[in-house]
Amino acid sequence: MVRQQGSAAAAAPAQAQGGEYKIQVGVNSVLVPVVVRDAHGRAVGDLTQKDFALFDQDKARAIVGFTVQKRTVAETLAPKIKNGPAPVAQPSSITVLDTAPKMPERFIAFLFDDMHFEPAELLRIKIVATKMLGETVGDSDMAAVVTTSGTSSGLTRDHAVLEGAVEKISPHSLYHSDPRACPPIDVFQADLIVNHHNMQAMDAAKEAYTTCSHAGGSENSMSGNNGQMGGLTVGEDEAARMVRAAASQVLEVNDRDVAVTLSTVKEFVRRMGKLPGQQRTVILVSPGFLTVTPNARREESEVLDLAARQNVTISALDARGLYTTNLDASQRGASSQRDLMTGESSYYHSETMNLSEDVMAEFANGTGGTFFHNSNDLAGGFKQLAQAPEYVYLLEMSLDKVKADGAYHRLKVKVDRDHLNVEARRGYVAPQPPPKQKK
Repeated sequence: MVRQQGSAAAAAPAQAQGGEYKIQVGVNSVLVPVVVRDAHGRAVGDLTQKDFALFDQDKARAIVGFTVQKRTVAETLAPKIKNGPAPVAQPSSITVLDTAPKMPERFIAFLFDDMHFEPAELLRIKIVATKMLGETVGDSDMAAVVTTSGTSSGLTRDHAVLEGAVEKISPHSLYHSDPRACPPIDVFQADLIVNHHNMQAMDAAKEAYTTCSHAGGSENSMSGNNGQMGGLTVGEDEAARMVRAAASQVLEVNDRDVAVTLSTVKEFVRRMGKLPGQQRTVILVSPGFLTVTPNARREESEVLDLAARQNVTISALDARGLYTTNLDASQRGASSQRDLMTGESSYYHSETMNLSEDVMAEFANGTGGTFFHNSNDLAGGFKQLAQAPEYVYLLEMSLDKVKADGAYHRLKVKVDRDHLNVEARRGYVAPQPPPKQKK
C-alpha cells in the first residue's frame, strides 16, 4: 500500500504493495473508501488523486491523503474439502480451528443477523447458505459462520463445520417493540414525532390511539381529539403526551437493538482486521434494521471508520429478496377513519421497509463491498459477495474545520472521467462536542 500526501504525490500513479498493512491516520480525520467501476462492472485501478473530488454537505473539501489498495482476486473455487469434525469456538470469538502450510488468500466471516430474522425468512436463507458455502469458500480460503447474537463456528476450511453452524442458527430477537401496542407506532414514525416534531405523524398517531384503545374496550378509550378516558375528558395535550411517550419508548427499544447489533458487527470487523492478508471480508446477511436516530447513525459511522482503518470489506445481502411494502391484515389492526382515507399507516410501513436496507447499503458502499438486494436469486448473491473488488481507493479528509457537534454529514465523491460508476461512503458523524466544564 502506498499512501500519498498532497497534489504533488498524487501526480504519480499509486502502486499497491503486497503484504500485511494497516492504515495509519489521525483520529481527527475521516477515511472514505471508493470503488470505481467501468460500464462493464470492472473495478478501475488507474486513477490518481487529481481525478477525485470530495464534497462534505455539498461543499468541496481537500483530500489530504490518498491511497490505492490492490487486492488479490481469488481464482475459481475448487470442490469442497472435508477435514473431519472440528470443535466450535466460544461466542463472540473468531478462532482458527485448523491450519495449513499455505497462507489463506481470503478470510471470510458470514455474519447472519439472527436478531432480526423472521422464522420463515431464516429458513429460506439457511437452505440457500448451506448449498452455497461449497461454491463460495475455496481451497485457499478460511471462513467462519457467526451471528449477531454472538455465536461463531471459528475460522476453518472445513465446510462441514460451516454448514453445521448454519443449521444451528435460530431467531434471537432481543429488543423489539410490541406490534400490538396501542397506539401502533413504528420506528420511522416515532423518529418523525420525537426528533423531527412532524405534526402529520403526531396527528396520525393520536387518531390511531383513539381507534385502537376504543376497539380494545380499554378504560383508556378515547373518542375524538377531546374524548373520554375512564369517564374523564381527555384534552389534546393529554393525547399528545401519551403519543410522545409511546414514540419515545419505540425509539429507546430500537436504539438498544441497534447498539447491540452494531457493536457485534464492530467486534467482528475488529477481529478480522487482525488477520493477515489483503482480503478480509465480512458478509452481512440480514433483513435490515433502522439506523435513523442520532445514536444509531453515530454507531454506524464508528463501524465504517473501523473497517476503513482495518482494511476490512463489508458486503451485505438483503435476506428479504424481493419484498412487498404493503401492510397485511394482521399488521393493519383497527384502522382509523383518517388512515382509511390517507393510507398513512401504509406509508410509514413502506418507508420503514425501504429504510431498513440503508444500513446494509452504507456498509457496502462505505467499505468497498457489494450490496445484493431486491432479488430472489439469493444463491447468486452469495457468490457475488465473497469476491472483493480488485481496486479500492481511500480518500482521507481532515476534520480540523468541522464543527464538533455530533451532526451527521453527507458525503459525495465525484470522478473526473466519463462513463464510470462511483461507489463510496455516503456520510459520517462529526465528533462529539467536548464535555462542559463544571464550575
